[in-house]
Amino acid sequence: MKAWRFHGTGRPLTLEEVETPRAGPGEVIVDVKAAGLCASDMGALHEPEWMASFPRLPMTLGHENAGVISEVGPGMDRWQVGDRVGLSPMIPDGDAIGYGTWDGGYGPKVRATEANLVRLPAELSFELGAVATDAGLTAYHAMVALGGAQGGMRVGVIGLGGLGYLGARIAVLKGAEVYAAETNPATRELAAEIGLAGVAESISEFADKNLPLIVDYAGFGTTTAQAVEALPESGTLVQVGLGRPESTVNTQAIIFKQLKILGSLSGTQQDLTELYELMGGGELEPPIHRITPARIPEGLELLRQGGVLGRLVACYDD
Repeated sequence: MKAWRFHGTGRPLTLEEVETPRAGPGEVIVDVKAAGLCASDMGALHEPEWMASFPRLPMTLGHENAGVISEVGPGMDRWQVGDRVGLSPMIPDGDAIGYGTWDGGYGPKVRATEANLVRLPAELSFELGAVATDAGLTAYHAMVALGGAQGGMRVGVIGLGGLGYLGARIAVLKGAEVYAAETNPATRELAAEIGLAGVAESISEFADKNLPLIVDYAGFGTTTAQAVEALPESGTLVQVGLGRPESTVNTQAIIFKQLKILGSLSGTQQDLTELYELMGGGELEPPIHRITPARIPEGLELLRQGGVLGRLVACYDD
């Protein structure tokens, strides 16, 4: 089979013939139906600090995957050929599909373990199922599992890109009153679609709203600093975005206001199961732009240029 192979930062993806994977003990093979494109893959192509996540090269990127099980290995009796699944990317040993030693969905088949598999409800498309496995999963874990967003709560969201759109919408569906910061004027126009109570260029403009929770899905340094300033006493910042690897923040504000700052990475199988249930209501459908697998490198470049509203998803034909 052919897959898009990653050879290291500063080098383009190349379409190569690779060995078709087989299911070992405790594994299944999933025929990928949809693979989401993520900014972290774009980052790996252009930013050297990502190389620590790739001890084996070349490899196949792609950590947002949904598809159909086509082979079941020994010890996986709970699963059958033909089952529709989404793949929570994390492996129990800290590895992940699309990183480390596990090839991802920028190829037509992937290996997965029991820890990755979540049943994809029949009413959800493979495209939605794929977006949920990383963008949705990461957004949900930060907003609900760590942030504790719930009905009647005021919540701040920074960044309305792929993750932020989902995180804000999840908070709205949980019954929270959501205020968002977004620098792109076109993206700010999504406020009514998401159900926001307010949107502005900076979260600083909502400092008077007494937001006990702010989730930063952008992470461009200044956004983190602005969140610290905007939080009230005993407020919580959940940091998700990594637009810049460093930020300078007001430590006096952290101490005097007794703030809590949490880092959030990916999510759990349980998070993904709950997210699929939430998506089943039909009220959580982010903008999705479908492309062919042949256009994966082109799509990643579009992400780099900031020319995508919503999520890009590569769809494999039957």
